[in-house]
Amino acid sequence: MAEIHSITVYLGATIPKNPIYVDAVRKLGRLMAAHGLTLVFGGSKEGTMEILADEILHNGGKAIGIFTDSLPAEFLYPGLTETVVVHDLADRKNLMRERGDAIIALPGSFGTWDELFDALERSKIAMINGGSPKPIGVLNLDGYFDGLLEFIQHSVDEGFTAKDYASLLKSGRTVEELFEQLGILG
Repeated sequence: MAEIHSITVYLGATIPKNPIYVDAVRKLGRLMAAHGLTLVFGGSKEGTMEILADEILHNGGKAIGIFTDSLPAEFLYPGLTETVVVHDLADRKNLMRERGDAIIALPGSFGTWDELFDALERSKIAMINGGSPKPIGVLNLDGYFDGLLEFIQHSVDEGFTAKDYASLLKSGRTVEELFEQLGILG
């Protein structure tokens, strides 16, 4: 497995109701900064995206925002280590995936789910072509992704998804457990 220097994180532009999600975002940011891992994210100063970037930058880490000009400029997080503005969400998604050595999805909504499944499909294609897929995982806080993980297993059981492809998605209930599953830090 390739060494991991940057992590693409898919997460929301809202503040969730349950504070455990915000606490985990802060912990992820501190852990990434402490280990010199660069954040690659959507570049927004909204919701949990802002919290993660704040945590990383305030703890001496680096944050790269991949922002699209199809969103209002006032959503852009100022003062990132690097900001890349692309034309549309498809370009944003592609560049975010390319810039990270590993991918983590936190609890989120449509955009997070879209990015996660796109990354999984691209990793599947890499496997088909004999390449090495990037480590991909979900932070399954409070069972948030249980339904998704059950659905993927159901797809395997029904013969729609090969077991090898389903195994591309790792899961951890804590930041540390997820890092262990993905081979980050060790």
